[in-house]
Amino acid sequence: MSPMAEIIHERVCAEIDGDTVVFLIGMRINKLWKVWRWLPVLVAMPRMLRELAAHPELGLLHTRPQFGLRNLWVIQYWRSAEHLRAYAQSANQAHLPAWRAFNTKIGTNGDVGIWHETYVAPIGHAESVYVNMPRFGLGLAGNLFPAKGQRATAAKRLTALRPSP
Repeated sequence: MSPMAEIIHERVCAEIDGDTVVFLIGMRINKLWKVWRWLPVLVAMPRMLRELAAHPELGLLHTRPQFGLRNLWVIQYWRSAEHLRAYAQSANQAHLPAWRAFNTKIGTNGDVGIWHETYVAPIGHAESVYVNMPRFGLGLAGNLFPAKGQRATAAKRLTALRPSP
């Protein structure tokens, strides 16, 4: 069994140094028969994820792909919103050329939908707990700690993590 799938038999919580940045990005295949339209969009994301995995300095901490019938998306955890923006806007990385290609070839014709949502929780405004779980979600992006003492409840975890005024 891989270490990522190993069940942790205690209550643990995850913490990330700094703000928690969760980026959800996905696509929806609106016209299944137009494979030549949606396949290039589909293959662009794995290319970006490989690039980000090869360059941790770009700021991606962890990803988790999700699949539905017509919908595919990726949950991403980033070191900061600044890292995410820098990657998205860099002409030297895979994202910007893929975004430009999408706008040129598909634009708003309705064949393929793409979307993203960005959530930035300042330090002390995100918490988690895992029981009888392998490392998951924030636990893969950050560090795990026993959910005891100042980390025993959601309220305590949020209070303990907040910086002093």
